[in-house]
Amino acid sequence: MAMLDILDHDHGIRELRLNRPPVNALDPALIASLRHAIEHAPREGAQALVISGSPGMFSAGLDVPALLQLDRNAMCAFWVDFLGVCATLARSPVPSAAAITGHSPAGGAVIALFCDYRVLTRGAFRIGLNEVRVGLAVPDQVGHALRRLVGARRAERMLVEGAMVEPDQALASGLVDELADIDFVVQRARDWLAGLLQLPRHAMLATRRRARADLIGLFEDPSALTAESLLDTWFAPEAQATLRAMVENLKARQR
Repeated sequence: MAMLDILDHDHGIRELRLNRPPVNALDPALIASLRHAIEHAPREGAQALVISGSPGMFSAGLDVPALLQLDRNAMCAFWVDFLGVCATLARSPVPSAAAITGHSPAGGAVIALFCDYRVLTRGAFRIGLNEVRVGLAVPDQVGHALRRLVGARRAERMLVEGAMVEPDQALASGLVDELADIDFVVQRARDWLAGLLQLPRHAMLATRRRARADLIGLFEDPSALTAESLLDTWFAPEAQATLRAMVENLKARQR
């Protein structure tokens, strides 16, 4: 079964729907597929992108049990692709919107950060960058993307505490741009993009590119996509112990 559904809508809007049950966890294959789809969509005529998930779950973040099985070389390839998703969204010549269809911790929230607009589902859902709670440090590019949305002091607290926030908090802080009922999240993301696409195209895209120059600049140096610091953090004893304990706790709950 495909892990990424590609749907084309009116106005040239292409939806990339994460489809890796049960929680759209991000493994090497899904991340590689998402990076490829984002890169190729404009070349195939897409005028805008929506990234969506399943009802109740955008993405649970990294597939930690799968990633713990990888050696350093394989994990390096994963991190390069993961940063490549962020870079491709930041540099995309067409606008994008995240239709955050439910819970969005860690890696799921990261993907949303690099989109132009974020619509989050109302209800008992949470979003945030909780990496520190599992022994990981947030990459510099991700920290910058968060600061440009919520401000430096609030970003500091959210990152250091590994905070997960409810929809109303996410909206008030600027982490997301809009809330919608679960059945309308994707439609609202499409509506926002459709409105953008009605503007004079050259002026809109040129202004967008200038407004996002800081995000684009994060990835202009090829070394920005290297993964050595992420690898050192991932394979550090503290991180490995914390991640493995988390996996064991998950297994115990499922018994």
